[in-house]
Amino acid sequence: MNEHRYLPMTISDKEEMLDIIGVETVDELFSDIPESVRFKGDLKIKEKKSESALLKELQKLSNKNITAETHASFLGAGVYDHYMPTVVDHVISRSEFYTAYTPYQPEISQGELQAIFEFQTMIAELTDMDVANSSMYDGPTSFAESGMLACGTKKRKTLVVSKGVHYQSIDVLKTYAKGQGINVVEVDLTGTTTDIESLINIIDDDTAAVMIQYPNFFGSLEDLEAIEKITHDNKSLLVVSSNPLALSVITPPGTFGADIVVGDTQVFGIPAQYGGPHCGYFAATNKLMRKMPGRLVGETADAEGNRGYVLTLQAREQHIRRDKATSNICSNQALNALASSVAMTVLGKQGIKEMAKQNIAKAEYMKKALISKGFEVLEGATFNEFVVNVKQPVSMLNDKLLEDEMIGGFDLSIVDDQYKQHMLIAVTELRTKEEIDLFVEKVGELNA
Repeated sequence: MNEHRYLPMTISDKEEMLDIIGVETVDELFSDIPESVRFKGDLKIKEKKSESALLKELQKLSNKNITAETHASFLGAGVYDHYMPTVVDHVISRSEFYTAYTPYQPEISQGELQAIFEFQTMIAELTDMDVANSSMYDGPTSFAESGMLACGTKKRKTLVVSKGVHYQSIDVLKTYAKGQGINVVEVDLTGTTTDIESLINIIDDDTAAVMIQYPNFFGSLEDLEAIEKITHDNKSLLVVSSNPLALSVITPPGTFGADIVVGDTQVFGIPAQYGGPHCGYFAATNKLMRKMPGRLVGETADAEGNRGYVLTLQAREQHIRRDKATSNICSNQALNALASSVAMTVLGKQGIKEMAKQNIAKAEYMKKALISKGFEVLEGATFNEFVVNVKQPVSMLNDKLLEDEMIGGFDLSIVDDQYKQHMLIAVTELRTKEEIDLFVEKVGELNA
């Protein structure tokens, strides 16, 4: 018998395996490996421990982590510390959702299919678009897929991207574009928003899409009305990456005439989780519906006239001939999409608006407090993020803030040398007045 009963491989199992293979010992399985290259020492790892002792040691290591639970976080830049209703974890931990995979058989997957359908509906409402898919891996993936769709639809080979788009999303887009032979041209900024004159000079007959973020990486709201006119006058598609929480209070891209709207629903019911997994969304006009990547759940009726849900208009390569596929995306973030659906449902339309308004109000309060201390806050209309010159290297300041149990903002010098000493600060509804005041006070002291 095996000394560890919970392990599936018993001694008799091992002996039976060796007998079938026709060798005496496990060492014989490695006989083809020369003795000269075999490792004969002891691995530099700790001695084994009992389960209880091991758990205690791992807990001690875990307690050293700095998280949004232990510190007040002012770090955003694409991943945010938002309120997550407790019911979210309860629902997504149910076995029928937690272990669900692809709902190929609608007759036994109605719960999963309806949950995805509700997600699509809420995303379509927030973005003011005709249709949304069942979710994608994350925001940058959705952004890159939108560029590929635009080039395929327009039969053009250039994507014009604002430097106000998250730098990681641009990197993912360039990775996709390289394999397709697509050119990615970046548009400079004026302050923290897209330079309209530069856009006019860059866009041409080979431009498949103009790609914007709104609110952008620097927290600023772009002039979508002007950008939409320039884009569509050139017969290009307008792609907008958006924070869906912000869209509950600012004019959504669909209202401005966007062709594709993408983003990440991490803001609804999904923890930061060290950067992932999160949940991308992809919304488009009816005209582009049949070219959307991933899955789409549709509502139908069964033979008895009862409402039901099915996977429909599947353009992924597993379902149709590969040369006809619009994308090789073969799955979706069903569990995280469910988490976002539950969060949005629990909050409701008014709750989401109230949550977004608190983000704006608290960010504005912090801006004024920093300005009163003599700091320069870069101009522009914002949602819950803004750029401030902290007058010293951000990395050094953030190290000092950790001592006061605060996680500082994003160091923008990582993105561009012109932003040395500039911090991108995120203020969500979870930040209290006391936390904001303490942050401003400490930053002021550290610059005295």
